Amino acid sequence: MVSDEPRQVVVILGESVRRDMLNCYRNTGLKTPNLDRLASQGIRFDRAYNCQPVCAPARSSIWTGLYPHTNGVWGNSIPLGETVHSIGQRLHDRGIECAFTGKWHLSGTDYFDTGMPAPGWNGAYWYDMRRYLSELTVEDRLRSRKSATGDDPSWTSEMCYGHRVTNRAVDFLANSQNQDFLLVVAYDEPHDPSLCPIEYSRMYENFVFPSDPNVTDPLTRKPVEQHIWANSLLHGGTLAQHPKPIQAKHFFGSHTFIDMEIGRVLDQIEKSAPNALVIYTSDHGVFLDSHRLNDKGPAMYEEITHIPFIAKWPGKAPANAVSKELVSHIDLNGTLMEFFGFEVPKTLEGRSMLPMLKDPSVSVRKEVFIEWGRYEVDHDGFGAFQPIRCICDGRYKLSVNLMVTDEFYDLESDPGELKNLIDSLEHAAIRNDLHDRLLNWMNESRDPFRGYYWGRRAWRPDFPEIWANAGRTRQRENDGYLPRELDYDTGLTMGNATRSK
Repeated sequence: MVSDEPRQVVVILGESVRRDMLNCYRNTGLKTPNLDRLASQGIRFDRAYNCQPVCAPARSSIWTGLYPHTNGVWGNSIPLGETVHSIGQRLHDRGIECAFTGKWHLSGTDYFDTGMPAPGWNGAYWYDMRRYLSELTVEDRLRSRKSATGDDPSWTSEMCYGHRVTNRAVDFLANSQNQDFLLVVAYDEPHDPSLCPIEYSRMYENFVFPSDPNVTDPLTRKPVEQHIWANSLLHGGTLAQHPKPIQAKHFFGSHTFIDMEIGRVLDQIEKSAPNALVIYTSDHGVFLDSHRLNDKGPAMYEEITHIPFIAKWPGKAPANAVSKELVSHIDLNGTLMEFFGFEVPKTLEGRSMLPMLKDPSVSVRKEVFIEWGRYEVDHDGFGAFQPIRCICDGRYKLSVNLMVTDEFYDLESDPGELKNLIDSLEHAAIRNDLHDRLLNWMNESRDPFRGYYWGRRAWRPDFPEIWANAGRTRQRENDGYLPRELDYDTGLTMGNATRSK
């Protein structure tokens, strides 16, 4: 891109925000005026998906352009691999100022990270949650981890993490008007403990989130782990019981509070970087009792994988537009590399969606891939190790749940994903085509968990009994950080990265 104007991008990342928690996607009674404003000024993408529906793995793909099984973060509390580079490091090494304020969650330590900036990101603006906690007294640290604190009028916006994250973002924008930059603003709220000033939670004192029919999903012919998960929430009840109405005033209040904080960022962008590319998305959604499940976990349902994605680019992206084309978080890195005028490294596993930001009718992919490893390594709960690989082409979704029942849904006729069609003869050809594409992706991305057992399923008895799998060697391409790999058979510099073993 050749231009006299500075090249500027702001990426705003939400936490635990499902697509229909924004009014621009669905009017539920939740208040999101600033995100709705952003959507009216740019493109709302209606078919955007994450790469794994849990915090750290989702973020790992957003910031590295690599799937969790490649970058090493296949569960919370696992660090990025030593040879993995974030978009901040890639752009910084090419002369672009990069600032990250907010939740990182990729140091491999705990929820709050280390207080030390990741490579490439400006240390003056780095503000992970450990830095926030270090500013609080011991008493206020304890208060900051309890939802009930939100009922105390003394817990003002100035005490909230999200407000302090915004302060740094606004300061960076005010001081970076004439330079190239990438600014990331990553909020933690409305994630538990969902703290916000009391006036926000009071907005939702008697609010009930409108439920969908799948809150009474009988989970017929669904994976057994989902039955166990659902039963764990019923405290001795049965699946026939209807879940309680969702009345999480703190959760929804902090969601609207963060929308207000995003409004502060958007206002400063209009003052300091009016032509900047602005992207909003969320790491994952939450169930809110859909499929009788809560929070997020080892499942590929729309509520936790289908995320909001909005882009505003004055003079380039049309205003108040809607795209029905598929979008994946894996493509963000390639998009940013191309935006700043750099070659997209071959090592990235996504592609650039920059053409989509100019024309919402353009498509850059025919399918998205989603996976699951485990929830987190330092916790014995949440289903532990439940390997899943998923492909969705926009209408059909296939989930291979390695150790339990697989799932296949027609999102057009069954948007609530109530009817598992995995054994449907009528859909076998479509299912098998998606299965072949899924297995090919696992091979091409060098998924360390790939192998025969993902192919030979009860519904796919024609899959060949072959020990060698695809029988190929797949070495890494060069991305400028490591020397070219050497051929195992010769010890000489690698020629073709993919070849017969």
